[in-house]
Amino acid sequence: MFTSNKNRVISVATAAILLVSSAPVFASSTATGSLINTATVLASCTVVGSTIAFGNYTSSQVDQTGNVAVLCTNGTSYTIGLDAGAGTGATTSVRKLSGSLGGTLNYALYRDSGHTNNWGSTIGTDTQAGTGNGLIQNLTVYGRIAGSQTPLAGVYTDTVTVTLTY
Repeated sequence: MFTSNKNRVISVATAAILLVSSAPVFASSTATGSLINTATVLASCTVVGSTIAFGNYTSSQVDQTGNVAVLCTNGTSYTIGLDAGAGTGATTSVRKLSGSLGGTLNYALYRDSGHTNNWGSTIGTDTQAGTGNGLIQNLTVYGRIAGSQTPLAGVYTDTVTVTLTY
């Protein structure tokens, strides 16, 4: 009987070894998914105009420049218009500086250095178009006070509204 128990123990041990060694091996697995990322870039623009200081007027033509600084999102199309200003009776072709002691002094604003392209406020006619690049773009405004005017003495000013449409 002793042999039979010994054989049984060996048989059980062998069976256990075979069972463990023949057990299926599970490979490691992976699963994948997606992480979706989004962002929205809104078109936006800002505009700032400078001062055009004509200096002293002595009945001779005076030319000076200023600028309009535009900052628009990259790829954003825009137009810049300048209104007639605050001078009584002014138009976008003939703007009027108003004197501190009364009177007016006519002047004009242009989009080009040759003073041939009036800068007004009608989109597609006399405005300046551009496309933003994400950086500040400076557009030159060419101002001219024509000669041979006879204004009263005093300080003359006007405020022109810059309109950026995008």
